Amino acid sequence: MFSYFTPEHEAFRATVRRFVESEINPHVENWEAARLWPAHTLLKKMGDLGLLGLSYPEQYGGGGVDYWYNVVLLEELGRADCASVPMGIAVHTDMATPALAEFGSEALKRRFLVPAIAGEMVSAIGVSEPDAGSDVAAIRTRAVADGDDYIINGAKMWITNGTQADFITLLARTGDERGFRGMSLIIVPTTTPGFSVSRKLEKLGNHASDTAILTFEDVRVPQTNRIGEEGMGFILQMKQFQRERLAGSLTSTAGMEKIVRLTINYTRGRQAFGRPLIDNQYIYFRLAELLTEIEALRQLNYHCVRLLVAGEDLTKEVSMAKLKAGRLAREVADTCLQFHGGMGYVEEYPMARYFRDARLLSIGGGADEIMLGIIAKYENILPK
Repeated sequence: MFSYFTPEHEAFRATVRRFVESEINPHVENWEAARLWPAHTLLKKMGDLGLLGLSYPEQYGGGGVDYWYNVVLLEELGRADCASVPMGIAVHTDMATPALAEFGSEALKRRFLVPAIAGEMVSAIGVSEPDAGSDVAAIRTRAVADGDDYIINGAKMWITNGTQADFITLLARTGDERGFRGMSLIIVPTTTPGFSVSRKLEKLGNHASDTAILTFEDVRVPQTNRIGEEGMGFILQMKQFQRERLAGSLTSTAGMEKIVRLTINYTRGRQAFGRPLIDNQYIYFRLAELLTEIEALRQLNYHCVRLLVAGEDLTKEVSMAKLKAGRLAREVADTCLQFHGGMGYVEEYPMARYFRDARLLSIGGGADEIMLGIIAKYENILPK
């Protein structure tokens, strides 16, 4: 049987699965109730096991292995009993650090990437703003040159890991050009004077993930904290977005399969009108259909990984995967909750949490409508 994964990949999968089952799942209820996951503690454990920075160079503490190991990590995290903790981890591994690893200076990588891979620093990505979510070109946070420094003023919103991060990979305006031009990616340590967490947001789902509004008031950082050339930030962030969207699709696909199989087991054991629920043809046909959709999405994900590994442009394909993942997660959540009946609606059963958590994927990391616009552009079907 053909597989993208070698015996070494599968041995690594077993390691990650044990970690999820021993270090995440037993604590999910407490972390969800506390509205916070212990990012520093958990990431340090992951760093000690070599689970962070898998495809980053060994000279910075990374694993130096192929991206398929990242796929294994993300899939197994997706099998956790909540989506909040996997999201916080994925922000650290596949959203806030890829540009730093690929385009950061040697000094910047030594100062921030090395401890991030070791799990000694927590990272966050600062792009969205109160008035600029999916419309990245509309951001207003500015970094004005002052000697060898930048002075940063503005605000960022919807920032995952925002209350715990040691540094923010920040997208800010460094030029006067309008739209996407004139932006730069800058590493901002959260200990810098003028930085503050304005508020932690209370959300519908993903309760253990801290999501914050961040404020920058005359925050002074060296220009050497910039990733890549000045004015290239939007382009670097768009590339980083592809990793983010792929990570979201990979993680959610594993979560979808887990909840469908949970539903299969539930409907086998639940009696109604003298027989198991799953004896109803509509139910087992519908579950078979969902598993088919999930497998199709998984193969699209793997196609995106092949493109990534080959160094090819995966923007269209990963936008398709992200779009499909968000919509399929909602379909899976609604269908499986319905088949659980009243048990699906109570907080003591995992179905309710999945229903709440799954809704985010069609919004975060680029809303469905943004994905559709990208696909339409690449397929040359935009209105003339």
